[in-house]
Amino acid sequence: MRLLSKKQVREMVLYSPQHIARLEAAGKFPKRVQLGPGRVGWVDEEVQSWLTARIAERDTPGS
Repeated sequence: MRLLSKKQVREMVLYSPQHIARLEAAGKFPKRVQLGPGRVGWVDEEVQSWLTARIAERDTPGS
């Protein structure tokens, strides 16, 4: 299992940290993992799955 830093997630999804937090709070983005005080990470596979779902939505006829 690989964990991604906040910077890596920002680079992958092209959203600001604030927007990522809003999506997360709304249940529309994978939840972060608290690694320690002031340190979080996201499971790479979960973020990749989220991106794959966005692509599938784009490729669905009628979207």
